[in-house]
Amino acid sequence: MNAIVSDAVPAFAVVGRVNMGKSAVLATLLEIDDNELIRVSPTPGETTRCQAHRVVFGGRECVRFIDTPGFSQPVEAMREIQRLHGEGTPDLEAIRRFIRAPGDSFGDEKRLLEPLVQGAGVLYVVDPSKPLRDDFLAEMEILRWTGRPRLALLNRREGAPGGDEEAWKSRLGGAFNLTRSFDAHRARFPERLRLLKSLLEIEETHRDALTATIRLVESEWHTRREEAAEAILGFLEDALMLRVSSTLPEKDLALPSRRSRESEALAARYLAKLAELEQKCLARLLGIHRHHLLKADADPSAYHGIDLESAETWTKWGLGRTQLAAAATIAGGAAGLAVDAATGGLTHGAGAVLGALTGGAAAWFKGGSLPDLSLDLRGGVKLSAGDHKSLIVGPPSNPNFPWVLLDGVLVRYQKILNRAHGRRDVEILAGAGTGFTRSFPGPRRALLAKWFGSCLKGAPNRALEPDVFSALVETLAENSAEAT
Repeated sequence: MNAIVSDAVPAFAVVGRVNMGKSAVLATLLEIDDNELIRVSPTPGETTRCQAHRVVFGGRECVRFIDTPGFSQPVEAMREIQRLHGEGTPDLEAIRRFIRAPGDSFGDEKRLLEPLVQGAGVLYVVDPSKPLRDDFLAEMEILRWTGRPRLALLNRREGAPGGDEEAWKSRLGGAFNLTRSFDAHRARFPERLRLLKSLLEIEETHRDALTATIRLVESEWHTRREEAAEAILGFLEDALMLRVSSTLPEKDLALPSRRSRESEALAARYLAKLAELEQKCLARLLGIHRHHLLKADADPSAYHGIDLESAETWTKWGLGRTQLAAAATIAGGAAGLAVDAATGGLTHGAGAVLGALTGGAAAWFKGGSLPDLSLDLRGGVKLSAGDHKSLIVGPPSNPNFPWVLLDGVLVRYQKILNRAHGRRDVEILAGAGTGFTRSFPGPRRALLAKWFGSCLKGAPNRALEPDVFSALVETLAENSAEAT
């Protein structure tokens, strides 16, 4: 077998009995949900050869994980190694002779032990729901004889029956440097990071390289959060500024049936374009977190986005009435201050007071209502056939609309964080769940309210954008911490 381990790069072989979840652990740890790269299957023996997976930052390989075949004859292999060694406890040289022995016997055991002979550390994956049988004890002995740094992972699989986890920990503690629990189907970023940090406790030779790798992983995660915040900010701005329009002769506008049909068509166009913007944002978030089996919709061409016609949407998401009124009061006051400034202070602050009262009252009365896709009549161009006017739809006049949009994205973002890459089922990124904006601190709500107001007027306040971006990054960090 060609060398799969290099002295220059820390390497760890993921080993264990067949169907213990080795490939799922690797897939979740390395965020790979593609069966072409790491095949995760309930069928025993899917991994038939050693396959290296390299963690690369900036074009430089930092650490290497090796997926291996599972033990298939551990008791017999243990006895053969003991026979080859003779008296005493077998060592790494006995393992090497076992691998080099002619014949086709023990093919899986020889292949999985080869990276260890070459210098790889051990990640031993077991399912603690399984009975602690002799074949598992044989595996532990063989791995102990290698003398390599060894970390045991108790990978309790979802839906598995309860087992004697304490018995497993007791036996593993005598053969391994460290034992940790890890659920490959539920682990989130904090659990993945803790597993990487555990490697520092067993591997001294490449400690500096592993420490640098962990720093890079943490930095890259922060960069992802900033990219997600940028995507969400862009979506909110585009959504709040979205309008659709059509131009009709004034004589047609006088016909209620024609006007009604046109307004319904415009509302449908508006909602379709809003869904496009949301789908684009979600696709970017999924890409940032490397998900292919988690999808915004089963049929992307039929994606409808947030259900703005559902009363439940407006009940679970967005601010409460009191919060909405307070945020609108602040936003209205800011608009009034702008009026005062524009008049050189001649209004003596009346603009600020009037704006605050008007905004707060409107939010109080309309905040809990269903969305109103109001139809505006705007003066159009004069054409030879006669006067024309533009019908314009969007955005909804409900002051909770921006907050509902933000909650819709945040709920889905948390589901993205919760999805482990070791899963192989296709899942739809449903919008069920309670929103987050009601728990925002007051200053954050005030900041967002001002910025939302400027976007709704079609003139985003660029001076506020850096603070809004920082607020979104902070929100996503909280969202990540709360993911379960």
